[in-house]
Amino acid sequence: MDILLWVIMIMLGLLGSFFSGLLGIGGAIINYPLLLYVPPLFGAAHFSAHEVSSISMFQVFFASLAGVLAFQKSKSKTGHSVVHKGLIVYMGISILVGSLIGGYISGMLQGDVINLIYGILAVLAVILMLIPRKGSDEVKENLQFNKAIAVVSAFIVGIVSGIVGAGGAFILIPIMLTILKIPTRTTITSSLAIVFISAIGGVFGKLTGGHIPLWPTLFTVVGSLIGAPLGSKVSSKINVKVLRYGLVFLIALTAVKVWSSIL
Repeated sequence: MDILLWVIMIMLGLLGSFFSGLLGIGGAIINYPLLLYVPPLFGAAHFSAHEVSSISMFQVFFASLAGVLAFQKSKSKTGHSVVHKGLIVYMGISILVGSLIGGYISGMLQGDVINLIYGILAVLAVILMLIPRKGSDEVKENLQFNKAIAVVSAFIVGIVSGIVGAGGAFILIPIMLTILKIPTRTTITSSLAIVFISAIGGVFGKLTGGHIPLWPTLFTVVGSLIGAPLGSKVSSKINVKVLRYGLVFLIALTAVKVWSSIL
């Protein structure tokens, strides 16, 4: 592994994890297309969809862990914790089971199929984020949500995100915002913890399925540990509406790029 690839992988890990901490996502929605297209652009490396999926999953694991640690003492303006333990328990356990299944299945799929699944998820996420949503962005002390929908949706998201090497937040966040009616700030912070749990299952699935480039993955993780805390700090100073539409823009941008390559 030469110095150019070393630098590229660290920067990609840093970029993806920065948005992980900023928007409460695992970073794979950004890193998946970057890992596919940026290294070949510089002639540094060419990763298959399976390898990109594996690198992304490990990046998500460490980025979400760093983001959770940075957010654990975060408080809303009312003094209540913006991390909702009930959401984490119900959705975390369900998404863990799903990601274990998805991570194992991914090793049996062709690269084009993995890219197609990613493209479908990205488009679906954009649509969900653009649906008008009623409700306040203020953190609620006694938050109520439909537990059945939370469990089922998290399980399904876990399967498909485990396949593409994502934590699932880029589709989980729109579900939490538009269907479960969770306040934006609570959604962003709680989703990081849920994504971390999902990544545990995804990483285990990738280890059993193979296709893991060791050194590129290692240096991507190094960048992730740097970027996530920075994103978390910036997040606390930005209006929630800016965060919401910033996420829509990022997902739409990557969706266009992936679909252009598929078609």
